[in-house]
Amino acid sequence: MLHGPLLDFGRLSRFFAIVVLLASGVVAAPVRADESDSYLPNEVVVKLDVSADVAAVARAYGLDPSPIDRFGTRPIYRLRILDGGDPVRRAAELLNDPKERVIYAEPNYVGQTPEGRQRVSWFSGGSSDEYASQWAPDTIQLREAHRIARGSGVTVAVLDTGVDATHPALSGRVLSGYDFVDMDAQPNEVGVRGENLAFGHGTHVAGLVALAAPDAKIMPVRVLDPDGTGNMWVLAEALDYAADQGADVINMSLSTTRQTNLLREVVADVTCRLEEDGFADGEEGEGEEGDSEEGGEGEEDGEGCTTSGQRGVVVVAAAGNSGSTTPEYPAAEGVTGLLSVAATTSTDNLASFSNRSSWVNVAAPGEKILSAVPGGGYATWSGTSMAAPLTAGEAALVRSAYPTANSAQVVYRILSTATTISGPVSPRINAAAAVGALNSTSD
Repeated sequence: MLHGPLLDFGRLSRFFAIVVLLASGVVAAPVRADESDSYLPNEVVVKLDVSADVAAVARAYGLDPSPIDRFGTRPIYRLRILDGGDPVRRAAELLNDPKERVIYAEPNYVGQTPEGRQRVSWFSGGSSDEYASQWAPDTIQLREAHRIARGSGVTVAVLDTGVDATHPALSGRVLSGYDFVDMDAQPNEVGVRGENLAFGHGTHVAGLVALAAPDAKIMPVRVLDPDGTGNMWVLAEALDYAADQGADVINMSLSTTRQTNLLREVVADVTCRLEEDGFADGEEGEGEEGDSEEGGEGEEDGEGCTTSGQRGVVVVAAAGNSGSTTPEYPAAEGVTGLLSVAATTSTDNLASFSNRSSWVNVAAPGEKILSAVPGGGYATWSGTSMAAPLTAGEAALVRSAYPTANSAQVVYRILSTATTISGPVSPRINAAAAVGALNSTSD
């Protein structure tokens, strides 16, 4: 179970923001979570040791015993605070439950995109030919990689603001998905250009997955509203949904400024999931959380998820645009099967806006990247949001070329075949080498 240091986050965390990591041309550093960030009022997220305790725990801490929601069949609940108490304080009280019935408790944090605060949006213009011939594909040697693999038979889930499935760059490649914002089966882009600054972000990201892996299918899963706002519970639900629906790769061009128990648990789960695993589908999940918490082990040699049936989902996450070493999540979770992605420039250097540190695994093109936007057009955006889907597309190529590889082995192959560049994040993805089109792993 997750009884270790993570249990302190409910006490220590004050603010949480899911942020879309983007900008036009030059990226301004994202505003860090501050007093404008908050959490959903009058509720807490609670994981219990056993689900039978939910009513008793609720009564003891002034919570509604009828949950707002339950995370599948697991003993994880959104519980309503009945007396108007502060969620951070109530979570701390729950963590100190003398009967030790509570594994973790935390507010359901929310936030706004830094671009929403900074009034930054994409720069429109460009053609389909320019989209295909821009600098990024040549840098990561996509043309050579596509002679070996194009992503056939692989599904990439895009957890974002939705996707315009009618865009010519995406037509015929988009599967049905789900909208966890409006709670319906239409995960389309919603919003107005110029009014909602995150509008188009999901389509742009999906366009880069399609550029890197043209035969892969894209599963749109909407987790952010048009202004880029989301919450922890929705993101965790969406991750679980995408894995259940057969995603082979999940791209998250977003981040949170806080590590949370629920998000880390679900990321660790989907990257190493057994269909018969009680943690994924069972009532109490006894025993499996400990395996998930050790997810960072075995990354170097491709161990982890090695038992037959534990293929796992490759999760790709943007490292963040604040130009710092401060961890952002889920990129910094450090679990097996997850890739944290920084952004590079056309000169093959780390972009000044990109986060960098030992928790960042690999870099990919992310400055002035052209891709699809709603309405059939193209636009340029910069950010680790753009680097992540190019890496997710490469992961799709590797899964297509090596269909029996588990998530840890796919990540290991991407890292071990990366080209070495100068700077604080030295591995830069090389799609051709990753699928076996090249013998060399560096320039």
